[in-house]
Amino acid sequence: MIKQVIILKSNLNDLKIKDFINSLLKIGHVMDIAYNKANHEICFYYEKNNIDHLKLKQLIEEYQEINELFYYTYKVTHLHYANCANKLEKNLNKIPDVTSMNLDFFNKKLTVSSKNNHSKELLKKINYVANKCEPGIQFVEINEYVERQNDYFALFLGIIVFIIANLNLFTLNINFGLFLISFTIIGYDVLEKAIMNLLRGKLFDENFLMSIACLGALLINEYHEAFAVMFLYKIGEILQRKAVEKSRIAIRKLVEIQPKYANLLVNGEIKQVDIKYVRIDDHIVVKPGEKVPIDGLITQGSSSLDKSSLTGESIPVHCELGEEVLAGSINLNGTIEVKVTKQYEDTTIAKILYLVNEAQSKKAKADQFITKFARIYTPIVVLLALLILVLPIFISKQYVFKDQLYSACVFLVLSCPCALVLSVPLSIFAGLGSASKLGILIKGGNHLDTLRLANILVLDKTGTLTSGKFVVSKAKASVGYNYKDFMSYSTHTSCFSNHLVSKAIVDYANLDINSKKVESHEEIFGLGVKAIVDKKEVLVGNYKLMGKYNLKFKQIDEEGNVIYVAVNRKLVGYFVIADKLKSEAKATMDSLKKQGIKKIYMLTGDHDHVARLIANELKIDEYYAHLLPVEKVNILKTIKKANPKDKIIYVGDGVNDAPVLALADLGIAMGALGSDAAIEVADIVLMNDNLSSIVNARKIAFLTHRKIIQNIIFALAVKLIILGLSLIGYASIWAAVFADVGVTIIAVLNSISILRYKSWAE
Repeated sequence: MIKQVIILKSNLNDLKIKDFINSLLKIGHVMDIAYNKANHEICFYYEKNNIDHLKLKQLIEEYQEINELFYYTYKVTHLHYANCANKLEKNLNKIPDVTSMNLDFFNKKLTVSSKNNHSKELLKKINYVANKCEPGIQFVEINEYVERQNDYFALFLGIIVFIIANLNLFTLNINFGLFLISFTIIGYDVLEKAIMNLLRGKLFDENFLMSIACLGALLINEYHEAFAVMFLYKIGEILQRKAVEKSRIAIRKLVEIQPKYANLLVNGEIKQVDIKYVRIDDHIVVKPGEKVPIDGLITQGSSSLDKSSLTGESIPVHCELGEEVLAGSINLNGTIEVKVTKQYEDTTIAKILYLVNEAQSKKAKADQFITKFARIYTPIVVLLALLILVLPIFISKQYVFKDQLYSACVFLVLSCPCALVLSVPLSIFAGLGSASKLGILIKGGNHLDTLRLANILVLDKTGTLTSGKFVVSKAKASVGYNYKDFMSYSTHTSCFSNHLVSKAIVDYANLDINSKKVESHEEIFGLGVKAIVDKKEVLVGNYKLMGKYNLKFKQIDEEGNVIYVAVNRKLVGYFVIADKLKSEAKATMDSLKKQGIKKIYMLTGDHDHVARLIANELKIDEYYAHLLPVEKVNILKTIKKANPKDKIIYVGDGVNDAPVLALADLGIAMGALGSDAAIEVADIVLMNDNLSSIVNARKIAFLTHRKIIQNIIFALAVKLIILGLSLIGYASIWAAVFADVGVTIIAVLNSISILRYKSWAE
């Protein structure tokens, strides 16, 4: 089968899309159709050998606003540097047939959408452009992917030949030849890339600099130094690759949580199938030790589930009949039967993997700066090296060509910007990886910058500062009204609502529900619910709901959220709903202020007295109560207007707060497992529903920035010192090697130390 993607070039209405998908299904041999509203894509699998291609083509032509594209994934070999990946992606996007392309450096994967329906033909074009841009790099089909594991054999052989040459067992010419052979074995790929780039007119890269520096050393008979420069450069390359691979591991662990199959229950028998073929309402069996393949509800059995790969929490969670289980969780003991509630594309784990891939495509400002810096820096240094070689002819009577060539070679070795170009993106990715281990999923390095610079925090209350698990603390019927009738009307009106307040009322009443009594039901967003129960109009909601229906009475003052109940426009009683603060809330607020958050706001739809109690307890600077979701947006706009130079973080539950999450400079979704709004809108998703993760995220952002600054200052300082010494003849090529390869290794090790960050709570 071939995976085919169809991009909608204009916005079709839902009816037309539904009509198109129904027509597509009628063709037959089409499966797994999914429509993504965000980027206007319809994606489906089809059986290449069985589908009626003519009908498919006619259908696409009938819907003139739809253009057919093909979706391919290739693996890339011998790609070791982020700056090479950036340059490659820029050039590959210029291929005429390509409509979109993403080169995932850390997973060594290229994703392409193209009008070309011949994968091999497109692959040839991609490799042609890649070979012109970065010689040695090759893209291959997934099933043909074989990565070169290491260069250890070449290093070992080169050292052996070099040692033999140093023993002086042969004539001078033979020994010289052995030196050349050892040098070539060690650095053949560097020399090859330099020559290929030279033929294409692309001089200024690390391969060119290392090659001419080493060849210059050979010209002045410094064979040992020429070999040593190339040898140490190759050692540095290997260590850099190891470091990059280490930084991949944290992110790769997320990918490894993706289950490959499901035990589908068909007519009482278990069949092992690909998870992509499991549908909503199917029943699957999860055995002890297996991963839950897809989100669903337990219909039989109970078990403890390890959710650490999703949330970062190490304590297993016991799940009973009727409770939700999430894809990626590990079933620790009992066998459970699960009713599927989502298709694979909509599961929590699929969203996490999408988020991780998206994170790698967004570059931080420091990353972008270093890429531009390297392009300008390298040719300037080459020009300076030429001046070192030539200029003394005109200003010194004691000009010695050999000495000046040596100084120029030192200068060239120094000029390689490897420490800067590699360590900065590596620091950013290590930061993302470190955060992911703690259940903090950050959508890109650019968000690390905002997270560090932000100094105003705005928070939702329910589900963010509080647990979001409502309970009824008080229920009171109006004087003269029957308590049982009050509870019955309240329960029947609330039973069809999924709102946490409605569920709290139903749980508290614990009555048998006769759904036939409820003729109609309407949820009034931000206010409450309205229903016709036993021919009577019942309202259950806040004070604003009562006002909307012209009920006039004095507002009740209680320590909690007061929910009023009215029957036929007459108040019959009220409930007091309580919601506890999260245990870590106070310590988190204190820590955030110590981190530089100068002002904290709280926005809530709750009553003023409830908001005031929480604000006082947490020492929140300002709060706004009685807010509808649209009013939260207006308040945030006001805060932004009052603080135009500040960066604002908004933290919410990721569903009702989606508009505010999108408006803030940085949106953080709390406890957003399974929430579509959180994945699509928030910049950071806290999978463990713990406020202290915000502190951890900021600490990682500060640490990442500090490592980047340390690497830049250290690399430039060492280079400038050695450059200065080389200009006056006091620096050898060995010092230059340390300033390039040694500094790069130190900078890389400094970057990946971010992965050792321990949680603030620990």
